[in-house]
Amino acid sequence: MGLRVLIVGGVAAGASAATRARRLDYDAEIIIFERSGHVSFANCGLPYYVGDVIQEREALLLQSPERFRDRFAVDVRLRHEVESIDRVGRRILVRNLDTGETVWEPYDRLILTPGASPIIPPFDGVDCQNVFFLRTMEDTDAFRACVDAGTVRRAVVVGAGFIGLETAEALTRRGVQVSVVELLDQVLAPLDEDMARRVAEHLRENGVSLYLGSAVSNFKAEQGIVTEVIMEDGRTLPADAVLLSIGVRPNTRLAREAGLTVGSSGGIQVDQHLRTTDPNIFAAGDAAEVVHAVTGRRVTVPLAGPANKHGRLAGEIAVAGKGASAAKVAATAIVQVFDLTVAVTGLSRKEAERAGIAAQHALVSRRHHVGYYPGAEEMLLKLVYEPGTRRVLGAQAIGGAGVDRRIDVIATAIHFGGTLDDLSNLDLAYAPQFGAAKDPVHIAAFVADNQERGLFRQVEPAAVGDLIDQGYQLVDVRHAEEFAEESIPGAVNIDVDELRARVGELDPDRPVLVLCEVGQRGYYAARILQGLGRRDVVNLSGGYVWYAVQCPDEDTQRSG
Repeated sequence: MGLRVLIVGGVAAGASAATRARRLDYDAEIIIFERSGHVSFANCGLPYYVGDVIQEREALLLQSPERFRDRFAVDVRLRHEVESIDRVGRRILVRNLDTGETVWEPYDRLILTPGASPIIPPFDGVDCQNVFFLRTMEDTDAFRACVDAGTVRRAVVVGAGFIGLETAEALTRRGVQVSVVELLDQVLAPLDEDMARRVAEHLRENGVSLYLGSAVSNFKAEQGIVTEVIMEDGRTLPADAVLLSIGVRPNTRLAREAGLTVGSSGGIQVDQHLRTTDPNIFAAGDAAEVVHAVTGRRVTVPLAGPANKHGRLAGEIAVAGKGASAAKVAATAIVQVFDLTVAVTGLSRKEAERAGIAAQHALVSRRHHVGYYPGAEEMLLKLVYEPGTRRVLGAQAIGGAGVDRRIDVIATAIHFGGTLDDLSNLDLAYAPQFGAAKDPVHIAAFVADNQERGLFRQVEPAAVGDLIDQGYQLVDVRHAEEFAEESIPGAVNIDVDELRARVGELDPDRPVLVLCEVGQRGYYAARILQGLGRRDVVNLSGGYVWYAVQCPDEDTQRSG
């Protein structure tokens, strides 16, 4: 007989571990113990099944126990929960949840992939039949059945993370009035606040009510049904259904009770080969720590990509005894929010500063391919970098088509420790219908490089009022027709193409703040003014478009 490899938990990491182990060891006995009724399903597709975008439930079931048996000779035991680990005896205690029977199962290698569980707040009625999570197929079946029954007119989603917003969209598209309550003062915590505002604006445009910076204090329940969500400020939201999506915790009970080390991040501590502090026990997926690609710190990242890759590696090393080192993780993620695609990789600026890393950013608005080819869609790209070293720290992108491609390019640069110069010089595919000779990634790197070299200064929209108070003269360098639509109060209009001839209209003793639509013409104007001897010139980052998003309550001047 070959090695006996036992795997605790299926889905992404466990299933990947089992199949990789089988491909590398024909003789190993491999058993997966999964406490739910499904061993391999598409977690990321669950909101889309609730929203009826994915209509066939079977499409979410990636592998069945029968397929594991027939194709991979892997024994899958559903509804079997592992209760404890005897490290000395190299065995685990397994309970059959259908019969209640327990049995000790010996192992040569043990792989822990128990995943993570939703955080459950101590609210009255949290176990009511119309309160849902979205973590398992069983969760999803219950939620979908509730929505299909046609009794859900108003829903409250608690938590504005990826799953929360995907579900908010799914319910809205099914005609449900949705309110999202989020403790933070922004949606999508991995984003910087300025980028998150654009997403929040889009959610509101699509009919979603947002309650940001708001905490839920309790539920009001009647006869086993939650009827209202009560917030700490006393407001109440009526609800026919509630989705709790406030985060997850790694399932580390087994590891802790077995004496394995659990790191400060809350995940099971593993080395570069995914071994725990017991050389015969491995861990991967949402329950295990990973090394962050930028900070080098140990963190937990509950995403499918790292779980699949690290599960695969754990299965390899468990049977082969050797393999590559686990890749560092940049926490690259993407989400569709109605008509916006939102993606992130590495660190946001706030995360970098929180980690003690000096950070600067470049913000650009570009089309995803050349404007003269039909169908070009706007994209907002924020590139975060470390001044001095020029190291790429992270990026965020919001737009339509092409967002995924750009964030993946920058994620690749981060993986290899890339710099602004690396991004500037990338040889990317170009044809009019796909991109531009100067891709948005190039432009963001160019802007960052210009900042690094001191070729121009830019300020955020929130600083405009302070600069005006300090005596800056505000010059809108867009065309007269654009200026006539809307501009910032107090701005004068001098078209960038007329600036050289009309520079005498500016007060030579006052500093200048220039703005355009998205920042590019403002940069040109700043360089023109600097070439004419004006040294104290700053450009408005993101131009008027970004100002309108960041300062929506500010008055605008209209003419024409």
